[in-house]
Amino acid sequence: MHRRSSGSPVEDDTEDPLISRTPTEPNGPNVVEPPEKSRPQVARTGTSFDLRRDTTGTSTPRSRNSSTWRTPSSSTMPSIPLDPRSAATIMPLASQRLPIEASPDPQPRSRPSRLRSPWPCSILTALTSLLASFFIFAILRSFAGRHTGGDGCGIPVMSPSFLRMVGFDTEHTRFASKYNLYLYREAGVDSYNQDDLGLNGAPVLFLPGNAGSYRQVRSLAAEASRHYFDVVRHDQERLRGGTRSLDFFMIDFNEDLAAFHGQTLLDQAEYVNEAVAYILSLYHDPRRSRRDPELPDPSSVILVGHSMGGIVARTTLTMSNYQANSVNTIVTMSAPHAKPPVSFESDIVHTYKQINDYWREAYSQTWANNNPLWHVTLISIAGGSRDTVVPSDYASISSLVPETHGFTVFTSTIPDVWIGMDHLSITWCDQFRKAIIKSLFEVVDVRRASQTKPRAERMRIFKKWYLTGLEQVAERTLSQKEPNTLLTLEDQSNTILPQGRRLILRELGHRRGPNVHLLPIPPQGVTGKKFTLLTDQRFDKTGDQGNLEVLFCSVFPLHNGKVSTVFSMNMDFSGGNMGSTRLACKNVAEDGIHLPASTHFSKHAYDRAEPFSYLQYDLEDLAEHQFVAVIDKAHTPTKGWLLAEFSDSSDSVIRARMGLGGLLSAGLNVRLPANRPMLTELKIPALHSSLLDYKLKIVRRTHGNQHELFAPLLRQSIPDPHESKFFVNVKDVNVNLHGVAPFMPPPLRDQAALGGVSFHLWTDPSCESTVDISLSVDIASSLGELVMRYRTVFAAFPILVVALVLRKQFQVYDQTGYFITFTEGLDSALRSSLPMLLLAMSLLASSLSTSHRLPPSDDPFRWPLNSTESPLDFTKNDLLLGSQDPFFWFLVPVFGLISVGICVILNYVALALLFILSFVYGIFKSKSGYIKRDDKGIPTFSAPTPRRRVINTIILLLLVSTTVPYQFAYMVACIVQLATCVRAQWHAKETKSTTHYNFSNYTHSIFILMLWILPINILVLLVWAHNLVVHWFMPFSSHHNVLSIMPFLLLVEAMTTGTMIPRVTSRLKHITSLILFSIAIYAAIYGVSYAYLLHHLTNILAAWLVGIYFVSSGFSVRRLWRIIEGDEGNYSNPQPGSTKKKP
Repeated sequence: MHRRSSGSPVEDDTEDPLISRTPTEPNGPNVVEPPEKSRPQVARTGTSFDLRRDTTGTSTPRSRNSSTWRTPSSSTMPSIPLDPRSAATIMPLASQRLPIEASPDPQPRSRPSRLRSPWPCSILTALTSLLASFFIFAILRSFAGRHTGGDGCGIPVMSPSFLRMVGFDTEHTRFASKYNLYLYREAGVDSYNQDDLGLNGAPVLFLPGNAGSYRQVRSLAAEASRHYFDVVRHDQERLRGGTRSLDFFMIDFNEDLAAFHGQTLLDQAEYVNEAVAYILSLYHDPRRSRRDPELPDPSSVILVGHSMGGIVARTTLTMSNYQANSVNTIVTMSAPHAKPPVSFESDIVHTYKQINDYWREAYSQTWANNNPLWHVTLISIAGGSRDTVVPSDYASISSLVPETHGFTVFTSTIPDVWIGMDHLSITWCDQFRKAIIKSLFEVVDVRRASQTKPRAERMRIFKKWYLTGLEQVAERTLSQKEPNTLLTLEDQSNTILPQGRRLILRELGHRRGPNVHLLPIPPQGVTGKKFTLLTDQRFDKTGDQGNLEVLFCSVFPLHNGKVSTVFSMNMDFSGGNMGSTRLACKNVAEDGIHLPASTHFSKHAYDRAEPFSYLQYDLEDLAEHQFVAVIDKAHTPTKGWLLAEFSDSSDSVIRARMGLGGLLSAGLNVRLPANRPMLTELKIPALHSSLLDYKLKIVRRTHGNQHELFAPLLRQSIPDPHESKFFVNVKDVNVNLHGVAPFMPPPLRDQAALGGVSFHLWTDPSCESTVDISLSVDIASSLGELVMRYRTVFAAFPILVVALVLRKQFQVYDQTGYFITFTEGLDSALRSSLPMLLLAMSLLASSLSTSHRLPPSDDPFRWPLNSTESPLDFTKNDLLLGSQDPFFWFLVPVFGLISVGICVILNYVALALLFILSFVYGIFKSKSGYIKRDDKGIPTFSAPTPRRRVINTIILLLLVSTTVPYQFAYMVACIVQLATCVRAQWHAKETKSTTHYNFSNYTHSIFILMLWILPINILVLLVWAHNLVVHWFMPFSSHHNVLSIMPFLLLVEAMTTGTMIPRVTSRLKHITSLILFSIAIYAAIYGVSYAYLLHHLTNILAAWLVGIYFVSSGFSVRRLWRIIEGDEGNYSNPQPGSTKKKP
């Protein structure tokens, strides 16, 4: 081998006796040119990359028949006398002897140059890519145009002022230079100065989310200050009950990226605990606080977290520096409690598991004394389909917290809000912030050291403010109240309606004075009856001077004429007659439910209109009462209406016993008769998946002459999580829900989400019209649901395709010596391994879905949770599609098809980029004259000296072990590989040699694989870069394992020399196939839930390829030491007679 001026060994095609050089002569046979005698032969054939054509100027051809590669037989092999030193090198691996070859089999072949181009693809690949592109376009179009409801949020008014707590310095926390603590004060409302902060109420701490700002609290804090100033401070009864202002503190996390890095999440939680301790200490300082000295000092802080701030809030209770009972109320907004938003980083996955395991273990304790979270309430509020940052399914806490300690609710459920919100608007939406602040004021009780009411009372308040009141868990106050109103009526009064008659009022005040209407309550023992009342008027509380009051009454006998002293209100409609009936009544205004107004002019549930008032009781709840009294208190004719009735469940409840297959094929059609109840409930248990959307149509067919009191009103709901959507003046509805979602852990309660979707339809039954309801699956709209639920799949499944393509490329290369292009490998995989693997994954998905569990009493893998039972395995939905529903088995081939299309797109984008860069590289080389050529004028593949490459690698590894995360080194490796691909493509184009094309295809495919692994590493790199920007130079406690990046670096460095990987022709070649096949299997099964392991599996592949390089080159520690010392002459291990030079 000749030593070039650059110091890198370059080998002629003719130097390899295992490569037949067969230029095609028009009038003669193919002739094999023997090795040149004047050049010494190299014992390690194929360990360096030949960058020259053969002596005739043509490259070795190859025959090609579709995607089938023919291996030459021994009979066709030309007999070439070989020097013993030029034979193929035998590479020992363990006890094996592995022949390594770097050149094609020596059989004459004919392979046109155009077939070497990486651009053409087969018809099968083109059709598959076209079909995949259609799916991608349909999914993205559906996602962009999906029905999520309008944006009806009001704009808040505020005058923010932020006071930095400069006293919270390094004496209190080691993060003082990175994070900051602030106090919010509303300018013009709160009185304060730098010395006197004006602390007077209960402390609340706001935690921003991933890359969030502490200023996001201003809408909530401003509403708290204004509501206290305008309302609460004037209500003496509430002040005596312990209600005070809310002192909003907030933490500036410097827009940290906690969603991508587990250690950052733990650092924030540690800082929060230190901030809580400091905040509580402020109330002990009389110079900072204006609290009544008779009140106890606060011992706990209410936490309000947005997005990842909600996870930080839960994490604080698991930290070692957490002060017991310093947090007992947590309210989160759009927080991904169930699973991390992305699984690209190992620490965030492990941290989530530790946090969730701690909470589950705490609530699994039988005794309260063993539960450190017994007094904690957790409310998770989700924005719904409008949130495209975090899937709202992840906000569910049904797998973490029992119903006695928390629940999940959607903003579309909250009364007087009724609107879905995106990830940011949930922090400032005017309607929503009012509901949040009012609920917090009700739970505050500064008379207690905890600053809040007891846990059971807090849960009752949160349910009242956040739930519709129609849920099974909704609490009624009727049975807990004492009668406070005495209602006196004439004995001969005709105000009592006959049993079973419906009360209809089309106008109020038509008698120009108070009037009472009595509905007799059916006797107990009649099952399935319930009372419903709907009106467009507000319910008056006792003593209010409105138009309508509803009472539940029982007969109250007269005792010695002294009855009025027992009641705070006496309503006498007897006219002074002696013969009268006295009723002891309870006011039910507190149990009133707000429903969005539905008129013929209504468009959205969140329209700024006076809501309807609604009452609903089961007959069992009215056991101690005999009458329902509706009192019309209007003195003049007033617009208003009311409908009240008792109905049977047999008439009002319809259960559709139809599966998804029936809905998909035929749909559901229901006709409601004209004599129906006011409220009809349609239950469809089959509708529980969040992956399907539906079309619901409601058509009214009027037969009577009565004018409708209100337009049809529809409520769509699921029991867990508490998601309700209201549709006013309903005609056509797009139904989407957050029910059973992929990859979600199973709930603690078995009955959760098993009831499916329920539709509550309120219609005016007095107009004698029939109503037709039709429901069908909306396939086009359903495609958009795949984006949020399976977005990580589109990063994991393409790695499956790339791994199978590389596997096919190595198989062909080891067999024939030709490293086929990526498109050729994809075409071959499409004809063999890829369909078989997708079929196997589909069968696996179906088997996982259809595998049934034992009954709860017989299942040994279940453990008790208080009075309920819960599955032990919360990771059973982490596999494959993340679903137990066999209906969706077809998603595996669909995702495989889409992944093929994505891989084809990325491949051509990479080829275009490499084409442009190689073109620029060629211009630069030609203009600079920096083109190294051999003695025949052929361009050589220049490379840094071995010493420089070894030193650079060692320096980078030292940096990884001390300062930078290994993800930084991986990005450097990707950049270096890009440069290698550019040079390889340029040299292949210039030399037109098969060996050059082999190397170009090889480097390109490795580059494609590294590109798909790059997103897994880039997020941690962003966290590290962000820390540098905020001048936080403390290195990560993780991500410094040099073994996680060393194989990648060595592999990339090996390719920078232009060295083609040697062929493996023994049985050890199956190791390459096995590793790549394992990567493909893992990407399909666990790639979504544990994507970070894909880097390490690919790292194993890189280590194996590096091992092939090293063993074939006779690598030893002694040689490495010589390279570092600068003695590079022995590196190429030249044969006797060659010239040895030192640089």
